[in-house]
Amino acid sequence: MTQKKIIIGAAVVLIALVAVIVGLVLNMKAQQAESDKMIEVLEMDKREMENEYEQFAMQYNEMMAQINNDSLINQLALEQQKTEALLEELKQTKANDAAEIMRLKKELATLREVLRSYILQIDSLNRENEALKQTNSNLEVQNRQAQAHISNLSSQNEELSDKVAIASQLDATGIWAQANNKRGKAAKKVKDARKFVIGFNISRNVTTQTGIRTLYVRIATPTGSVLTKGGTFQYENRDLEYSIRKDIEYTGEEQSVTVYWDIEEALSAGQYRVDIFADGHNIGSTTFELK
Repeated sequence: MTQKKIIIGAAVVLIALVAVIVGLVLNMKAQQAESDKMIEVLEMDKREMENEYEQFAMQYNEMMAQINNDSLINQLALEQQKTEALLEELKQTKANDAAEIMRLKKELATLREVLRSYILQIDSLNRENEALKQTNSNLEVQNRQAQAHISNLSSQNEELSDKVAIASQLDATGIWAQANNKRGKAAKKVKDARKFVIGFNISRNVTTQTGIRTLYVRIATPTGSVLTKGGTFQYENRDLEYSIRKDIEYTGEEQSVTVYWDIEEALSAGQYRVDIFADGHNIGSTTFELK
């Protein structure tokens, strides 16, 4: 009788071990699926950055063809070379190299600002030329020259409008994120975290449209899952989950934004990633660590 009980007990233990192993295997598969999904998002983000670098390089070439100022052409050529060099660095960088991707994204934001300044400079030169032609329009010959120049400027303005659409993209800078404990103080350990606080600045941009703008903040855990209450937004022709949605009144000037996430789910220690989206673009990202 004692031997029979031992056999039964051993069978129960074996079944329990099998159940635990099955549970661990299923959990590992779920975590791998979430990780694969995050890598896919990072790959899309990298492709978008590559496209922007390529567009910037092409725009410098187009602008050089529109002007006769040798000094300005040389400046544009140097900026084009810098853009192409950074594009090559980006192509050689793996999408999961967060530090390098963030550095190249900051470089992209700087290049966008430089491009905006040249667009405005060239536009200003075109406007000055137009005003000069209009001033002398009382003479027939000058009037014909002015009309031809105005017609040329119209096509140039159409091209500049396309460039301004790219230059008008919002940028999030000075991004920081931390976990707070129940007393509102910074928490270093995941067991003490009660709320995530994320802050950033929307950069000054005189070329973008003012008014209500919607920002989406996406918080990814170390396992690759996204903290969300079910909301989604459009990015690269697909729906992505977001953690926080924030509507702001944008005036074109630099603006500080702070958002919060109340922690109600179980979290794991490790590196967390924060991505900020606006108008269908990833405008900034950062990471932070919890022990």
